[in-house]
Amino acid sequence: MPELPEVDRVRQGLEDLVLGARVTGLSLSWPKIIDQPSPEEFETIMLGLRLEGLGRRGKYLIFDWGEWAWISHLRMEGKWLVLPSDQAVDKHTHLVLQLDDGRDLRYHDVRKFGRIRLFPKAQLDEELARLNLGPEPWDLDADTFYQQLQRRKLAIKLVLLDQHVVAGIGNIYADEILYRARLHPEQPANTVSRIKSNRLVHYAGKVIEEAMAKGGTTIRSYTDALGHSGGFQQTLNAYGRAGLPCPRCQTPMKKIKVGQRGTTFCPRCQVLKKERR
Repeated sequence: MPELPEVDRVRQGLEDLVLGARVTGLSLSWPKIIDQPSPEEFETIMLGLRLEGLGRRGKYLIFDWGEWAWISHLRMEGKWLVLPSDQAVDKHTHLVLQLDDGRDLRYHDVRKFGRIRLFPKAQLDEELARLNLGPEPWDLDADTFYQQLQRRKLAIKLVLLDQHVVAGIGNIYADEILYRARLHPEQPANTVSRIKSNRLVHYAGKVIEEAMAKGGTTIRSYTDALGHSGGFQQTLNAYGRAGLPCPRCQTPMKKIKVGQRGTTFCPRCQVLKKERR
């Protein structure tokens, strides 16, 4: 958390709230969130810059500061908040950008896992290429995806979580996609039939687009830049429903660990088996 839908909701909120604002002051209390350059260079560069655009690639936010750009990764619990400058700064706020309209753009992160990378905007394509991200879920090519599965013996859930294969899917949406495709999360990727591979491609795009339309999924602490929670959690079929009846067949949902990730599935609808190709 957050995954692609939540990150895109943050992007939309920041675009509505702070696009065009100029940085007039800066306070950095946890320098390790800056991947590059040095904290001192970061402060020097940022002062006076105006936010000209916001983008997203997978789970990464892209800030356009004119001749400079950021890539921001929220990791587990990072948040971007826009608050009045006279509002008290809490202990989990690690970066404050004072804006020319009397507000702050603040980075809040309880776990301090999030990172920001600042670089000349001319290097944006190079920086994105360095991340080696796969296509967005709705841009998956069915043939290419199937061929990737044939080369992997990993559990299919772990392939969906691999950002080099498809960008933006995390634990919540992997469970939902597998549930809709009726695939066991531990099914070896190279045993998935072409028909079910095509189902995964279809539901990867569909689930993520549905979640985006509902503002993402709020589990524990996620809110967007406006402080709003997502709504997709109200329609989850698998994630977080261990012990509850399957929405399709009423069999109790089961929770296991796949690659150290909590994973919920229906043992009747999602059977582990060797599939014919």
